Amino acid sequence: MTAILGISAFYHDSAAAIIVDGEIIAAAQEERFTRIKHDAAFPEQAIAYCLEEAGLTPDQIDLVGFYEKPFLKFERLLETTLAFAPWGIKAFLNSIPSWLKTKLHLPRVIYDGLHQQYNKRIVFVEHHESHAASAFFPAPFEEAAFLTVDGVGEWATASHGVGRGNRIEIQSELYFPHSVGLLYSAFTYYCGFKVNSGEYKLMGLAPYGEPRYVDLIRDNLVDIKPDGSIRLDLSYFNYCHGMTMTSKKFHQLLGGEPRQPESQITQRDMDLAASIQVVTEEILMKMVQHVHAQTGLSQLCMAGGVALNCVANGKILREGPFEKIWIQPAAGDAGGALGVALFLWHQLLKQPRLIQPADQQQGSFLGPRFSKTQIREFLDARGVVYHHRSDEDELCDEVAGYIANEKVVGWMQGRMEYGPRALGGRSILGDARSTTMQSKMNRKIKFRESFRPFAPSILQSRVRDYFDFPSDVDSPYMLQVADMQLHQRNTPTAESAQLTGLQKLQQVRSSVPAITHVDFSSRLQTVDARRHGRYFKLLTAFEKLTGSPVIINTSFNVRGEPIVCRPKDAYQCFMATNMDVLVLEQFVILKSEQPDARVFEDDLHLDQYALD
Repeated sequence: MTAILGISAFYHDSAAAIIVDGEIIAAAQEERFTRIKHDAAFPEQAIAYCLEEAGLTPDQIDLVGFYEKPFLKFERLLETTLAFAPWGIKAFLNSIPSWLKTKLHLPRVIYDGLHQQYNKRIVFVEHHESHAASAFFPAPFEEAAFLTVDGVGEWATASHGVGRGNRIEIQSELYFPHSVGLLYSAFTYYCGFKVNSGEYKLMGLAPYGEPRYVDLIRDNLVDIKPDGSIRLDLSYFNYCHGMTMTSKKFHQLLGGEPRQPESQITQRDMDLAASIQVVTEEILMKMVQHVHAQTGLSQLCMAGGVALNCVANGKILREGPFEKIWIQPAAGDAGGALGVALFLWHQLLKQPRLIQPADQQQGSFLGPRFSKTQIREFLDARGVVYHHRSDEDELCDEVAGYIANEKVVGWMQGRMEYGPRALGGRSILGDARSTTMQSKMNRKIKFRESFRPFAPSILQSRVRDYFDFPSDVDSPYMLQVADMQLHQRNTPTAESAQLTGLQKLQQVRSSVPAITHVDFSSRLQTVDARRHGRYFKLLTAFEKLTGSPVIINTSFNVRGEPIVCRPKDAYQCFMATNMDVLVLEQFVILKSEQPDARVFEDDLHLDQYALD
C-alpha cells in the first residue's frame, strides 16, 4: 500500500488530499473546518480529516507533496520588486515577514504540521503542474490536451500541454506579469468586489450590463495575440509593485475611482463587468483554438481559477473545437492538493492510471460525512425538536412537498463537496418555479446582493427539455452555463423590454424564473443516480409531485462564511436565517417547531442592491 498526501497552503484556500494506491480517498479545504472563508493557513484540520478517512497516521504516509515551489515564487517576488524599485518596496516589506516565518521553511512547517511523525521525503511540484495534474489525471480520457489559467503560480499564469496515460507534459506557458486571471481580478477590484473571492460576483453582474468598454480594454489595457497569449500595458496596473490592483491611469481611462465596496452598483459597473467578460471569453477561445491546433486532440481538460468562469466554459463547449471537455471541480488553488498527490503517484512513481467511464472524482464528494448516531447526539444535546424518517423514499417525498410549497430547505447529506460548489451534499434548496424565490433566498437566507443568480439542479434525463445543452454531455460539477430552451421562455412584454440594469430582476423570464438569469442562461448541474444517490431520489420525487425536474441548488452558507461541514455548522446556519426546514441525513427539523426560532429581517446593509 502506498499513501500520498497532497497539500496546498498559504496563498488562497488551503487544502489537503490523500490518495492510496492511486485511489482518491479524501480531499477538503481548511476553511470548512476553521470556518474562516478562504483560510490560507496550514491545513492542519483538513490533513487530520484526510488521515482519519484513510485510516492512517502521519508515520504511515509514504510521500508528501506540496502544490508549488516556494523558492521559485520568492524569486519572482524579489525580481519583481527590483524591476519596479523603488515603488515595490512597501509591498515587499509587507510580505517579507510571512516568507521569513513560514514560506521559506516549508519542510519544517510540514513536518511540524504532521506532529513530527513523518520523516520521509517532501516533493515540491510547480503550481501549474499541479493544476494540470488535477485536470488530466482524474478525467475520463486516455489522452487529452489540457489548459490551465489562473492569476499566477511561481512565474506561470497559464499553461497548456498534453496528457497521455500516466504522464502530463507542459508544452507552453504564459508568464507573469501578463495574466488573464489578474486582468479579470483588476476589474473585480475596480468594481468594488474582493479579489480572489468576488470574481464570480463580477461574472454574475455581467448580463445586467452592455459591453461598452470592450474596444477601450483591447486598445489600451491588453494586446491579445492570435494564440490567446496576452501582453498587458503595466502602466494601468498596480499589482506588481503596489497595494492595489489598478493605477490612477486605469481610473482615468475608465472615468473614475474604483467603486467602494458595499456602495451603490451603477450602470457603469454593470457595463464594465459585461465588457471584461467578453474580453476574457475572447482570450480563452483563442487559447483553446491554439491548443487544439497544436495538439490535434479532440478532448480538453481544464483547471486553474479562471476555469471556474462557467460562462466562458459554456461558450468553449458550444463554440470551441474540442468534442469533449472535463473541468476539475476544485479548479482553484485548493485543487492543487489533489493535483500534486496524483502527479507524484503517476508521474514520479510511474504508476499506471485506471480510467473511469465518468471520472475518478466521485462526484467530488470527498469530504466528511456524519453518522446517524453523531447527528442524533448533537440534536439531543442542543434540545432540537426533530423527526427521524427511516424510509428514504418517504423522506424524499416529504422534502419534495416542502420545496413545492415554497419552503426553503437546508440539505446536508453524505460526504461534503471538495471545491467551491455545493452539489447536493451541503446545499440550500428551493422551488425554481417560484417568482419570488430568488429575491427571498438572496435577501433573507443568504444575506447577499439581490442580483446574484441561482443555479439549477436538473435530472440528467430531462436536461434537453429545459436547456440548450448536448444530450450526451453531463454537468455534475456546475461548471457549464447553458441557455434556456425557447419554449420554456416567457415572451417579454413591452414594459419588460424597456428595463435596464438591475431593473431586469422584475422580469419573469421563464417557466423556472428563480434559476433563469437575465440573459436566459443558467449555471446548471445535472443529477444522476450513480453520482448523487439520495439527492437524485429527491429530484425524482419532486418531478413526480410537480412535473418539474428542476430545483434551486445554492451552497449551504451565508454571505462571508464557508459552506457548512458539520451538523453543528448546518444547524447554526439554519437558525441564523429564514430557512424553513433542515434535513440532516434522515433527520427533519422544522423551524416552526424550534422553541428558540425567530424571524430574521432583510440585511438592510444590502438594500442598495435590491429594487424597491
